[in-house]
Order: sequence, then C-alpha cells, then structure tokens
Amino acid sequence: MMRLVFECIAAHAAGHPGNVALADELGALTYGELPAAIAHAASVFRAKRAANMIDNSNAWALVDLALARNDAVSIPIPQFFTEGQVRHLIDDAAPDLIVTDQPERIGSLSGLSPSGSVEIAGRELFLFSRPVTTQHLLPPDTCKITYTSGTTGQPRGVCLSAQSIDSVTLSLAGAVDAGTDDRSLSLLPLATLLQNIGGIYVPLVTGSAAALPSLANCGFAGSSAVRPKLLFASLHRYMPSAVILVPQLLKLLVECLAAGASLPGSLRFVAVGGAPCASTLIERARGFGLPVYEGYGLSEAGSVVSLNRPDAQRPGSVGLPLPHVCARIAGDGEIVVGGHLFSGYLGSESAAAAEWPTGDLGHLDAEGYLYVTGRKKTAFATAFGRNVSPEWVEGELTAGPDVMQAAVFGEGRARNVAVLVAHPAARPEQIAAAVAAANARLPDYARVAAWHLADVPFSQANRLARSSGLPDREAIVHHFADALEELYASEATHVDV
Repeated sequence: MMRLVFECIAAHAAGHPGNVALADELGALTYGELPAAIAHAASVFRAKRAANMIDNSNAWALVDLALARNDAVSIPIPQFFTEGQVRHLIDDAAPDLIVTDQPERIGSLSGLSPSGSVEIAGRELFLFSRPVTTQHLLPPDTCKITYTSGTTGQPRGVCLSAQSIDSVTLSLAGAVDAGTDDRSLSLLPLATLLQNIGGIYVPLVTGSAAALPSLANCGFAGSSAVRPKLLFASLHRYMPSAVILVPQLLKLLVECLAAGASLPGSLRFVAVGGAPCASTLIERARGFGLPVYEGYGLSEAGSVVSLNRPDAQRPGSVGLPLPHVCARIAGDGEIVVGGHLFSGYLGSESAAAAEWPTGDLGHLDAEGYLYVTGRKKTAFATAFGRNVSPEWVEGELTAGPDVMQAAVFGEGRARNVAVLVAHPAARPEQIAAAVAAANARLPDYARVAAWHLADVPFSQANRLARSSGLPDREAIVHHFADALEELYASEATHVDV
C-alpha cells in the first residue's frame, strides 16, 4: 500500500471533509466521501494483478487507489497503444482481472466476454476475469507495473514499489508547493506514470483538488490530435492552478494565445517534460504570462528526476534533481541516476541496480542544475512525449518491395519524417502506398507524416551509410538538412481544429 498517500487522504478527510478531492464531468468527490468510495471499489476489484483501460475520470483514480488499498499490483493500459501492443502487455503482465470502460476493445483483444460490470463514480466499468496459468515473477515489493510507449514495438513493464511511488510523490509535492486551495487538471493520459503521480497522488497528498475529465472532452483524439476550442474550454471550466504538458501541447497553447485566445488567470505552475523543449518556446510561453517550468524524468526513476521551480530555476536546464534521486555524469557524458528507483523489469531476473544509466547525455553545472543535451543512442522522443526507435519504423517502411532504405527522424517534433530510397521501378503512388501500409501497422505517434526521396542510395561511398550498412543518421541529417526542414514546416497538420 502507498502509505503516504492513504495517510494523507485520511488526514484531509478529517481536517477538511468538504473540500473537493476528485472531479470530472460527471461530478465531484469530497475528501470526506473519498475513503468510503475507495473502500467500495476495493470490495469489488479482488485480484492479485489487475490491469485497467479506462479514460481519464474519477473512476480511473478510484480503481487505481482501490487496487493499492488491496495490495494488488496495478497495471495501467495506455489507450494510445496499438492492438498489438495491448495484446503484448496483457500477455506479458498476465493480469487475472482487466477493468475497462471499453468492453468491445478488450473483448476483441482478449477473446473473453465480461464476467460482470459495476458502476464506479457514475461510470459503468466492465470486468474481465482471466484464467492465468503462468506469470512472470515480480520483485516482491511491486505495487505498479507501468508500460511506456516504448522504444520498440514491444514495451517493457517497469516494476515500481509503493515506497518508490511515495518518495517521488513527496518530492514532486514539495517542488510544486501545492496547498489545499490548488487544483490540478490532467491533460495527459492517467495511464502515463507522470500524470498518474502528478495528477492524482500529488493533489491527494497536498489536500488539493484533482480534475480528471475525459480526454475526449478536453479535445484529444489518439495521442496527437487536439481540438483547441475544447482544450481551452476545459481550462476555463476547471480553472486549474497546475497542469503538466508535453512540448507540443505547450506550443499549441502559445500559438493559440498568439492568435488571441485567453487562459484562466488561475495557472501558477505549468510543468513541461516528456520530450526536449526548445528554450525559445519556453521564453515565448513566459512572454504570454505562462508560468512554465521544464523538467526531466524516466519511468525507471519513478517518472520525475529533476524540475525547475519558481525559487530554483536556470534557463536551458531541466532543473535541480528532486530529493528522492541523485544524478551524476558518467565518463562518456551519460546521465546516471540513483536513489529511489524502480525495482526491476517485469520478467527480468536481474536485481534492481543502485544506479540507472538513462541513455541521455548531459551535464551538471556548478550549482547542481541538470542539462540534457541529447540521446546516447538513436531513440528519440516526439513533441508529444512518445518514445520512438527509428529502426522500428524503418523496418516497417522497408518491409515491402518499393522502399529500399529509410532513415526516420522526429526528435522533439510534432511529427516524424523520413528520407527514403525507392526501388528504381517504384512509382510515386507506390511509395505513398508503402508508407501508408507501414503507418497502418504503427501506432499514431510512430507514423511517418512526410518524406523526401533521395536520389542515390545510402552507401559508404557517399558516406550516408556506415560499414555495417546502417544509415549514418548524422550524415543524412546534414546532407538533407534543407529537405528535412521543409518536411517539418507543416507540423500544424497534427492539430485537428
């Protein structure tokens, strides 16, 4: 059980029972009502390992808290995962119960029919009991298994202990300095660890309100498309003091403000992370009065490693490491974190390490502020915070006969683009069909939105390939710099107005 979270809920229920704890479009729960609501849900969800695929809502929070109260392992399923990724997650985590508000999708993926349903916080949730014969062993202290979007087609389960979750929650609560008059609004999926902790646990620990409306009601479709009018309407409806954004959402807000939109005056802390954020964007946001603070983290460190805040910030940095972790720079420039880390990967027999190499490159300044300068390997994070391995996408693009070679890019961008080498006999419509076929096999955050056809293959002779035959990404970026910038220029196609 997450002792800190539940002790704070009890204290707030006794101290200010009439204050709102959770709110969505269907209603609100006060701190006085919350313990009974959690107890009711806990009486329904009896399982050792339970997965949930539920839209953002009070119901999502109650299911999550009920599982923690029962000392069950909670396994959030990201709704933006592809069908193949969800099947992999279910097979890999082997939950004995799945709770969902999307019974048709879970039924088609699992081959099961609902074993029952229950109403939680005004929403009908369907229960899928699964016969489980074998399960991967878990670290004994596992409370939650979080699956990221992954750098390959098969996301890995990161096992977290209740102590680790409590530690990062306490660190983040101190960093944002939230009080009982604050209200957070979740604009990212609660199945992502950062929003789970920052959007539910931090408000409940600090006695503030957590607004958890459906993502669709906030204007979101999939993991990338946004309807600005609905997004701004939600901001004005819930009047949050704190939100967590990925860079592309921050960019959208800034562009809308530049076009004359207005934000509620309630915002005092806008955290941005999940992908690299240009310092010029942060400067523009602050020019419009947005109190933006960039941070950095990874699931293996409980979501947040460092964060700028009002009394401790450095332009261009991702802030000071939070109290639950420490950071150092290895000899090759890689950021290595230690402290309260994850307990291990699901299915791995390796013991949890005292330190974790992040795969990111960076440096620490004399005052301890952390700067992230790039990736040690090729995986990149899109502007929506989704991790993409270019080799994965390139493999899909070259699976057919019409695309011979591919190099995919998208670090910090709203969409991915590619430089393609076509088969000499392939016509333009065949290339377009090949890209469309590859995209159909990929989740939306990994799809290629635009491409440039190279006039020569990547080879050692033209220094566009390495001796292994793999594309030389640095050389390709340099050689096709103008073409790539033209492809990125129409980023706005990701915004559905």
